[in-house]
Amino acid sequence: MRAFLRPCTILVLLAAASRGQSTIPAEGAPRSDSATVFQATLGETGARTAEVSTQEMRQILAARSATVFDSRPHLEYAIGHIPGAVNVAAKPGVEMAKYVSDVAEIGRVLGNRKDVPVVLYCNGPFCEKSKRLSDELLASGYTNVRRYQLGMPVWRALGGIGQIERDGAALVARSDRSAVWIDVRASEEFSKGSLPGARSVPRGLVLAGKDTGELKKAKNDGRLPMNDHNTRIIVFGNVADDARFVTEQLAREAFHNVTFFAGTVTELQEATGPVASR
Repeated sequence: MRAFLRPCTILVLLAAASRGQSTIPAEGAPRSDSATVFQATLGETGARTAEVSTQEMRQILAARSATVFDSRPHLEYAIGHIPGAVNVAAKPGVEMAKYVSDVAEIGRVLGNRKDVPVVLYCNGPFCEKSKRLSDELLASGYTNVRRYQLGMPVWRALGGIGQIERDGAALVARSDRSAVWIDVRASEEFSKGSLPGARSVPRGLVLAGKDTGELKKAKNDGRLPMNDHNTRIIVFGNVADDARFVTEQLAREAFHNVTFFAGTVTELQEATGPVASR
């Protein structure tokens, strides 16, 4: 049975998780009859479209069983989005306070197939963007629309990672001087040149698991921002899978604002220019 939890209940469960009371079921382990925070939804009454939980969202992304749309403005998406999510342009003529994505653009992405599964998300329990978009999709004849209404904030809080795009990285480099840039290439590659001020954390030395390997060393030697786990961290290299793996491990170290860049170092250097210097 799906759990429907109010925001206050979600916060209580998140607090329990932060104290180390992990509720992530081990792979292959039998499920408990009690719901976990990963199985929770916002559970608002009167919604016209169903919600999916964080656990369901992970399964959808892994199986690619639905097209996931980030219903936020493009630059917000570019700064950090759920990997695998798609973003489209805004509906023409709509004020920013009532932002909604363009249904016509979604139709082009889906080949105008209105029965295919669609999942929407935005900025969490108090964000209306995915609700507005779901209403417009229903009005346009779409029949299989759901929402991950817990959105990006809860996704991150539960260990989900983000992906950053070129224009998002360029904005971060210009505007966030506290951001930490992590280069996951081998040390010899890093020594030949990287982003100015980037910190080397070679993928080959990063182990799966908490507080171990190179990440443990980086926590102790100052490469990771131990005084503020909300600091923005951007992970990059020349292999997307390497950057993503290190990002996933950083999320397990309770860094809540970590994204990976799927392109190359050269592409990131071209996007950010000298302003990424620390």
